[in-house]
Amino acid sequence: MTNKPSLLDLSRLELNELMTGWTEPTYRAEQIETWLYKRYITDAAEMSNLPKPLRQRLADECLIDPLRLVILLDSTDGQTRKALFALPDGQEVEAVLMRYEKRQTLCISTQVGCAMACPFCATGQMGFMRNLSAGEIVAQVLYFARQLDREGKRVTNIVFMGMGEPLANYAETWRAVRRLNDPAGFNLGARHMTLSTVGLVPAIRRMSKEPEQVGLAVSLHAPTDELRDKIVPINQRYPLAVLMQVLRDYIAATHRRVTFEYALMDNLNDSDTCADQFAELVQDLLCHVNLIPLNPTPGSPWSGSPDERVYAFRDRLREAGISTTVRLRRGVDIAAGCGQLHNTHRQVQETMNFT
Repeated sequence: MTNKPSLLDLSRLELNELMTGWTEPTYRAEQIETWLYKRYITDAAEMSNLPKPLRQRLADECLIDPLRLVILLDSTDGQTRKALFALPDGQEVEAVLMRYEKRQTLCISTQVGCAMACPFCATGQMGFMRNLSAGEIVAQVLYFARQLDREGKRVTNIVFMGMGEPLANYAETWRAVRRLNDPAGFNLGARHMTLSTVGLVPAIRRMSKEPEQVGLAVSLHAPTDELRDKIVPINQRYPLAVLMQVLRDYIAATHRRVTFEYALMDNLNDSDTCADQFAELVQDLLCHVNLIPLNPTPGSPWSGSPDERVYAFRDRLREAGISTTVRLRRGVDIAAGCGQLHNTHRQVQETMNFT
C-alpha cells in the first residue's frame, strides 16, 4: 500500500497548487493533464515536455496509475473484455469493455462491493468494503482508452453500472464525471455517460440539479412493492410510489428520458401479470425499458428467464406503448456480470491459502 497522492485524484486547481508548492510554473499542470487524459501515459518519464527533475519528482512522490491489472479476460466472441484490478490497499474492482459495431462502451465501478444487498447480484452478495476515489474511477476508463487507442479506436460511452451503487458514492462519482467530461480532461460528452441506481431518492433529486446532462438508469426489477422489497431491499426505505414521484420530478426538471433496467428472473418477475403491472407503473413517464435476462450468479437463488418469456414480456410492454428493448447478455463465459470475476478470484485465493 502507498500513501503517495494520486495525480488522477487532483483537479486542475489542485494540480496548480501542487506545482506552485514545488516552485514550478502552473502551466505544468495543463501539460500533466494532457499526458494523463489525452496520451494515457502511466509513467512520468514519458512526459517529454517536462524537465527531467520534475518527471523524477512526479515518479517519486506521486501515484500515476492507482490500478494494477490482476486478470484480463476476453469472451469467446471477442466482443467483451473484462478486467480485475487491484487497488493500492489491496482491494479489487472490475471494469468491462463491450464492443459494438459503432460503439465502444465501458462499464465501470464506483465502489468495492455494495451495501444495497440485492440477493441476485454478485456484488451485493459480497457486502460493502469502501468507496472508490474519483481517480480510481477515472483510471478504469483510461486503462481501456489506452487499449482502444492502440487499435485506432476510442471510448464512446461510459455506464456507471459496475460494482457498487454510484449514487451512494455521490461526491467522488460526480468528480469523476466532471473529469471525464472536462475538455481539458478526458473530454467525453456528458450525454455519452449514464449513472445507474437502485433508487436512492435523495441522490436522484440532487442529480436533477446538476448541470451535466448525464443519463439516469434505474434498476427497477419488480413492478410491486411486495416483490421489489424481496429483490431490491432499498425499496423498503424508498417504495415505488416515492421513487416514481422523484422520477417524475427529475424528468420535469431535466427534460431527459429515464431508462429502467429490469433483470428478468425465471418464475419470479417475468410473468404476464408482472409485465402488465410494470407497464401501468411507468405508463406516464418519459422512459425507455431495458430488459436483461439475469446473468447466472452462483450465490443467487434465481436464474435468468428463458428466451420465450423475455420476448413475451417485451411484447406486452410494447403493446402497452412502452419503448422497450432486450439487452442481450454479454460475456457470460468470462463472468462479466458485476462482481462475478472478483468473487471467483477471491474464492480461488481463499482455496489456495487454505491448502
